[in-house]
Amino acid sequence: MKRIDKDELYKSMRGFLASKGVALEDGSLTQRIRQGCNLLTDAINATQDSVSRAKVETDKKLEQLRQSIHEATAPKPPPVRPAPEPAAASGPAPGQEKRKPRRAGTAGKHGTGAPRPKSTRSR
Repeated sequence: MKRIDKDELYKSMRGFLASKGVALEDGSLTQRIRQGCNLLTDAINATQDSVSRAKVETDKKLEQLRQSIHEATAPKPPPVRPAPEPAAASGPAPGQEKRKPRRAGTAGKHGTGAPRPKSTRSR
């Protein structure tokens, strides 16, 4: 907003009163009215400055709030998986054992070659 000049409010009030038929003559009453208008002008200008500063601070805090909400609700990126290491040609990786090849004609853990019996337990 525009700032109000020092005597602008007094001049506007004097013009308003003149249009209503009231003339302000120089004197103690006119000086008091001028002082009151100047005081009101200073208060209005100070309030405008305070509101402008408060708006800037509010906008900054609001932007920080938006950013924190965005960070909290943004989808998380997929976890970065380490690249697989090339397999060593000298043998199995540590912790892995070599499997023995199965012999022909052997069945699973029952060893009979017959199919596994079905469970009689109800599900």
